[in-house]
Amino acid sequence: MRQMSNNQEIKKSSVWVIIVGIIFVATNLRAPLTSVGPLVGVIRDSLHLSNTLAGMITTLPLLAFALFSPFVPRLGRKFGMEFLILISVIFLMIGIILRSLSGVATLYVGTAILGLAIAICNVLLPGLIKREFPTQMGLMTGVYSISMNLFGAMASGISVPIAVSLGFGWQGALGVWGILSFVAILLWLPQMKRIKGRTTSVPNQKADGGVNLWRSALAWQVTLFMGLQSMVFYVLITWLPEILKQQGISSDQSGWLLSIMQLALLPITFIVPIIAGRMSSQRSLVTIASILLLTGTLGLLYGSLNFIVLWVILLGIGGGCAFGLSMMFFGLRTVNAHQAADLSGMAQSVGYLLAATGPTLFGYLHDVSNSWTFPLLLLVCASVLLFIFGLGAARNRQIGSLN
Repeated sequence: MRQMSNNQEIKKSSVWVIIVGIIFVATNLRAPLTSVGPLVGVIRDSLHLSNTLAGMITTLPLLAFALFSPFVPRLGRKFGMEFLILISVIFLMIGIILRSLSGVATLYVGTAILGLAIAICNVLLPGLIKREFPTQMGLMTGVYSISMNLFGAMASGISVPIAVSLGFGWQGALGVWGILSFVAILLWLPQMKRIKGRTTSVPNQKADGGVNLWRSALAWQVTLFMGLQSMVFYVLITWLPEILKQQGISSDQSGWLLSIMQLALLPITFIVPIIAGRMSSQRSLVTIASILLLTGTLGLLYGSLNFIVLWVILLGIGGGCAFGLSMMFFGLRTVNAHQAADLSGMAQSVGYLLAATGPTLFGYLHDVSNSWTFPLLLLVCASVLLFIFGLGAARNRQIGSLN
């Protein structure tokens, strides 16, 4: 009895070790990116960059995600998910340090390195969660999502105070996130002991379930759902303040409204995966997300400014719902952890390519039309397409099944 009790305690301790590890790795996946936006002007002036080069500081990681994500699952199978995540967080810390060394070359090299490192974790963590928590996938996806988005929102808010109020400059405000990466490394190291003597592959399972994902209609439905919600999010993050300012709202108020949108998103990214994990089909959640995004966008286009806070909150809730669903689909629509990582790699490759091009296309449409009406109609179309592809992705079936 005592030995059985000791084994249960060891198993329980092992579960908490990986939960804490996942949380702290997740906290590093958006903060190094969202900390840049409020400081772009300061960095541009300090290093005498053009607006185009300054914009590349934000675009470069997204391109790294898009180009590198398809190769990550194969690397995960070769070296093991846990080991590859450890190496990626080490390189993430190196990239953060390089980026904050006050040189143009180190700024872009460091940004590229941290982009590649985050791409690895973005792809592998959903597969790892499916493997380690098959019966609690919704809860753990919610924990992973809110950890990532909470620290991403915090980074946006504290970058300027760290740089200006505390006097650390933009270098210190970007470099401080290396401390968080270092903590994540320390808390991930126990995974190396936990997996010692265990194969990294799931026994008696084919890595890809015998299916070419790039030829699977379901995989493409999940991929396009992921890509469209990602594009909508990054378009709003980039252009919402400018849209509001053209409608007569001050710069300060526009900034606060963007913060409100991100705060509205936070609890939803935790709740939706839990609800989705308990449903056989997630079509009702897809419908809700699409309606909220469509209503919020139409509110920006034609609604009264008296309800602007409502429109922004609806966009935040809709975006959070769509993001939570996209993370859950990687596990719900696949047969094993390796296939989940493969689908994550495919979806995030296309998704972040759309995310990288979306804000540029949105801005171009504004320049051509000299109005935000036509660009916002693009978001209306994106919301409709999100609904269409989401209905397919939300059906109760798995890639390779005959359902």
